Amino acid sequence: MPDTATTGAQDLAEARHAAVLLLDRIQEHLLDAFYAGRSENTVRAYRRDHEDFRAFVARQTGFESFGDSAERAVRLLLAIDHGPANALALGYRNDLTARRLQPATVNRRLAALRSVVKLGNTLGLVAWSLDVGNVEAAAYRDTRGPGRDGVKAMIAQAKGRSDAKGLRDTAIVRLLHDVALRRGEVVSLDLEHYDARRGALSILGKGRTQRERVTLPAPTRTALDAWVAARGSRAGPLFHRLDQAGAGEGRLTGEAVRQLVRGLGAEVGIATRPHGLRHTAITSVLDANGGNVRAAQRFSRHRRLETLQLYDDNRSDLGGQMAAQIAED
Repeated sequence: MPDTATTGAQDLAEARHAAVLLLDRIQEHLLDAFYAGRSENTVRAYRRDHEDFRAFVARQTGFESFGDSAERAVRLLLAIDHGPANALALGYRNDLTARRLQPATVNRRLAALRSVVKLGNTLGLVAWSLDVGNVEAAAYRDTRGPGRDGVKAMIAQAKGRSDAKGLRDTAIVRLLHDVALRRGEVVSLDLEHYDARRGALSILGKGRTQRERVTLPAPTRTALDAWVAARGSRAGPLFHRLDQAGAGEGRLTGEAVRQLVRGLGAEVGIATRPHGLRHTAITSVLDANGGNVRAAQRFSRHRRLETLQLYDDNRSDLGGQMAAQIAED
């Protein structure tokens, strides 16, 4: 009869050995482990940021081995001591600012680096974390967008076309404004994500790994139904290209949506972008509900309430109101 204690010890040893082998594989492909379980859009953004760090390391070291691998660049960072690692990260931050990148971009890329180091710390690869902080960002952002009249003019311009492009573009503009979708959320939609019977979309929000349900207002639903009728019932991307080279084929890209919105705006005398339509929608919601930022947060799906507070501050321009009260003629 097998000794219970001996069997238990063997099982424990085998479990430990399996855990070591698994950790070895994760350590060997650290970035793959870091990306796992994240949404496609989030992974794409992280890859761009890590690739930028790789290019910086290659320029600084002159090592050809870093020419094609962000993994190698991250491994170099984790292989050196705490002080030199922070010095390298500080040099990277200085390089980012020297290239005149926006503070938000600089801070996002630093955060992408800190997050990988945090994973390395969790896995026991390093016993430290990156201490290099963000650069100071301006508190003010233009959150106004083209305004409701501007959005209405763009919708009317798109509806003025009687072809499939007019139907498609009308539906896209309405989704960007009426339910404040981001362009990445729009282009990630497949036909199966639209529940026509209930008038709802299942969208993959920014930084999310699971889709969430968004109910469409009647005008938005009408516009989307008109596009789907022209599009047809075949499976695949909800919005696809309509140019001669790829008519009916290929998912519409985020860049294509940007150009679409910019073009419609130019046709009605407005300079705007897809996020500007979202800005207008959020500001309009705050106007309609008297500055209820929590209600606006449910509408916009922002994770941080502070972001909505920024919209509300810009909308009400409290600083301008106070200045007007104390100014003398």
